[in-house]
Amino acid sequence: MPHAPGSTLQPGSSTTQQRRQHFQPPETPPASDLQCQNYIAKLRRNSRLPTLRMEEKKERNQTLVDVQGQNGVSAETPIPLLTSYKLGKFQLSHRVVLAPLARQRSWNHVPQPHAILYYSQRTTKGGLLITEATGVSDTALGCPNVPGIWTKEQVEAWKPIVDAVHAKGGIFFCQIWHEGRVANTDFWPNGQAPISCTDKPLTPQIQSNGINLTQFPTPRRLTTDEIPQVVNDFRLAARNAMEAGFDGVEIHGAYGFLLDQFMKDEVNDRTDKYGGSLENRCRFPLEVVEAVVNEIGADKVGIRLSPYSTWAEARDSNPKALGIYMAESLNKYWLLYCHMFEPKRETVGEKCECPHSLFPMRKAFNGTFIVAGEYGREDGNRAVAEDRADLIAYGRWFLANPDLPTRFRLNAPLNNYNEEIFYTPDPVLGYTDYPFLEDTE
Repeated sequence: MPHAPGSTLQPGSSTTQQRRQHFQPPETPPASDLQCQNYIAKLRRNSRLPTLRMEEKKERNQTLVDVQGQNGVSAETPIPLLTSYKLGKFQLSHRVVLAPLARQRSWNHVPQPHAILYYSQRTTKGGLLITEATGVSDTALGCPNVPGIWTKEQVEAWKPIVDAVHAKGGIFFCQIWHEGRVANTDFWPNGQAPISCTDKPLTPQIQSNGINLTQFPTPRRLTTDEIPQVVNDFRLAARNAMEAGFDGVEIHGAYGFLLDQFMKDEVNDRTDKYGGSLENRCRFPLEVVEAVVNEIGADKVGIRLSPYSTWAEARDSNPKALGIYMAESLNKYWLLYCHMFEPKRETVGEKCECPHSLFPMRKAFNGTFIVAGEYGREDGNRAVAEDRADLIAYGRWFLANPDLPTRFRLNAPLNNYNEEIFYTPDPVLGYTDYPFLEDTE
């Protein structure tokens, strides 16, 4: 993705690099409310996020007015991205969504107090946020420090994070997820092989840094009798998300993970009722949808799909037909939204124009349609103005610009993101230390 004009400020100074090198997660994370408050206060002191006094707020507001005037932006004429939208029972104040982003800072798969600051920084009143991918069971995970929501401890750890988002008026959905064969036996109980629709292993994959190579073990093909248990894992995860206080869940059916593996015909080589025809390949994901809807209600359920994506070797011979079939099938369950990804990278680090259109899926689906795929301000505005999407999900740009809706409103410069520290376990570096607009002035 090309860098945004203007500010190039990003984490990674000599001080933060030293902190990264010497950082070690604490053995016992803070548990009580007071401990959490003290912990977050310490993170604030260590990050660039200031605690503004009243006079500083006045100066900040004047700065925003100056930027607004320089860019010829009027608050009375909002851009399409910043118009309000009714998402089921939720009233959104704008259409800029925080996309689910793997951050790998949940030690021992338990969400940590530093996530309170991270998510609250990116919360606006009436804004929709979707969590990072969150495991539905102890066999759902394939990488370190990703959160789960299958234990009581995890549910309790999510609660203060959800409360912080709600305190600022945000709407918060939990993305529930199973990695399938995109996993490593090091993270599975007792060194078991990861599960999938197939026993075909992935070839070694270049990581997001474009350098390191990840090796994958041979997966174990799920038996027909085992599939209902995985469906039940998603159902229980949705119930736990409601207990944690989330407003809803997003089922992760994209990016070559388990549900996507079943849908794509270049992965799924089954000959039972879960393989072969398009209907059969989509059976398992739709069983998950039905179970989750029956558990918590369709008005609290969304799903993410990526029919055109080929990540993790999850390709389909007719992705357009797959996307339309799933969109039409989801209508039977009255899902709140369908969130589709539009790939714009042929290889790691290379952006290209997507030759495919999600518009047929948008027309086929009756609910709210969210799109993602390295959108910027202008193409996001066009997508909404041309009715190609209701909402636009932003990942990397929202990661690096916690005040992204404000920057879009003012057409202000964006911070560049630093991919090298996307997944470091440091609770500040590349996580909560990206500056707000007023901090760069």
